[in-house]
Amino acid sequence: MATDYYAVLGVRRDAGPDEIKKAFRRLARELHPDVNPDPKTQERFKEINAAYEVLSDPQKKQVYDLGGDPLSAAGGGGGAGGFGAGFGNFSDIMDAFFGQSSQRGPRSRTRRGQDAMIRLEIELDEAAFGTTKDIQVDTAVTCGTCNGEGAAPGTSAQTCDMCRGRGEVSQVTRSFLGQVMTSRPCPQCQGFGTVVPTPCPECAGDGRVRSRRTLTVKIPAGVDNGTRIQLAGEGEVGPGGGPAGDLYVEIRELPHAVFQRRGDDLHCTVTIPMTAAALGTKCPLETLDGLEEVDVRPGTQSGQSIPLHQRGITHLRGGGRGDLIVHVEVVTPHKLDADQEELLRRLAKLRGEERPTGQFAPGQQGLFSRLKDAFNGR
Repeated sequence: MATDYYAVLGVRRDAGPDEIKKAFRRLARELHPDVNPDPKTQERFKEINAAYEVLSDPQKKQVYDLGGDPLSAAGGGGGAGGFGAGFGNFSDIMDAFFGQSSQRGPRSRTRRGQDAMIRLEIELDEAAFGTTKDIQVDTAVTCGTCNGEGAAPGTSAQTCDMCRGRGEVSQVTRSFLGQVMTSRPCPQCQGFGTVVPTPCPECAGDGRVRSRRTLTVKIPAGVDNGTRIQLAGEGEVGPGGGPAGDLYVEIRELPHAVFQRRGDDLHCTVTIPMTAAALGTKCPLETLDGLEEVDVRPGTQSGQSIPLHQRGITHLRGGGRGDLIVHVEVVTPHKLDADQEELLRRLAKLRGEERPTGQFAPGQQGLFSRLKDAFNGR
């Protein structure tokens, strides 16, 4: 019976190349003879290598899936019991066991910098209409002494004499497979391929220094708590004078003494006496757009709301603004003198007739006016 290579690696028959490779590497780390010298484990290691040899090669995999002999069809020599053509994938075994990368050569000293973030507090009116702010940021910038190279003035980086500029060193070891060559980053140059004999005294060879600078940020109308504004290229400069990351400005809106924000609408509360609620009045209110009068209609009840359209926050996306919702709170007097109490008793007697809210029976209008004057001390 033909060997089920999918079962050997523990993957489904529709598994993709990445899933097959991941399964092989996991098994190779567990079963490598240098880790587990048991003879049964060595046989199992050969099986997973043979399975990966077939399933990682598109042509061999196609032949195998059609029921043919993939090793014979591809001209492979070893069969399922040996490595044969499997040595073509030997780097995958080394990658799995030693954690190496298939990429070769020195790595660059120049890398992109990290992103940075600061928080900016703004007032409600600034969030509503937008504003411009100057902010202080403390980030890494390119060293002006060495211009990001990391070497002291008059000197430069030199080729590493240990790896000869390759950024890696090789080591030959013996195993049951024979001689095995492995490569690792050079310990002298840390894989860069060059060394800096005389680092820059200003940045200690990093190519960047900390600096405080002032930036001008445009805050668009309609921002809210947590809104982040991206300033491209204003973050941390990378090592070796690499390109800078981005700076994110996170908005924090300060509480307002009068208005509460809910989305793009504003809410506030005005307090009026019961006589004003019964007779109606005009209540002055300082809005974000200036002083306006709120029209309180006769018969307004406590808890009712009066909308002032287009007096809220500017929509961040799209035109227009939210509304200002004015909540009315009617105050009932708790201390009455004799005249006030008498007037209220007379009013209660007159209100014995049922009438729609906001309408007065004959004599009630004048009595309410007298009651209003009494409460106002006139």
